[in-house]
Amino acid sequence: SVKPHHFPEVVKQCGRDVWRGKVVVSVMAGVKLSTLKTALPGAEVYRAMTNVNVLVRKGSTAVATTEGDPPARGVVEEIFKCMGGVYWVPEELLDAWTSLVGSGPAFIAEIIDALVLGAVAVGMPRDLAYKSILDVLEGTALYLKSVNDHPEKMRDDVITPGGTTIRGLMVMESEGVKAALMKTIEAAYNRSIQIGNEIDSYVKRELKVE
Repeated sequence: SVKPHHFPEVVKQCGRDVWRGKVVVSVMAGVKLSTLKTALPGAEVYRAMTNVNVLVRKGSTAVATTEGDPPARGVVEEIFKCMGGVYWVPEELLDAWTSLVGSGPAFIAEIIDALVLGAVAVGMPRDLAYKSILDVLEGTALYLKSVNDHPEKMRDDVITPGGTTIRGLMVMESEGVKAALMKTIEAAYNRSIQIGNEIDSYVKRELKVE
């Protein structure tokens, strides 16, 4: 694994011909496939973007390549399958992936913390609130995967007329929680594009490639 700003130096030290015939999987943020192919002539090049959940083998990894069905595709997929789900996507979706999946664990952790603090505010011990909301999160994810339905269906199934859930949802609606989360992803997406363009331009400039 190489950080983007160290990549030009690695290429300069190793030379470009050494990559010919090799399989290169880049997990560097921002460095585009076209730049990688120019910098590493003759290499079979992939870009992969994953998240911190690979540490517990529950990651989600997006892989992109310019080739239709390259020889090492199966091997690359098996490597990342050891760490969680694997999704083949067009390169242009990697910024959206980064905003949702790469940054997603931090956003979800923030939401969990808010729910825990809310429970503490109404008298629940913090440790109990934290453990129970993690169970709720895991169970909700498993349920949604099993039914393969829109999340609003589950929401509507939980709601009862005049009950606790609808009262809580009314507050979320009035406070603009859903809109704020949508804007969160949008902001992360725009920043990912900005960072990517800066990094890719730097690598091209250092390696003198177009």
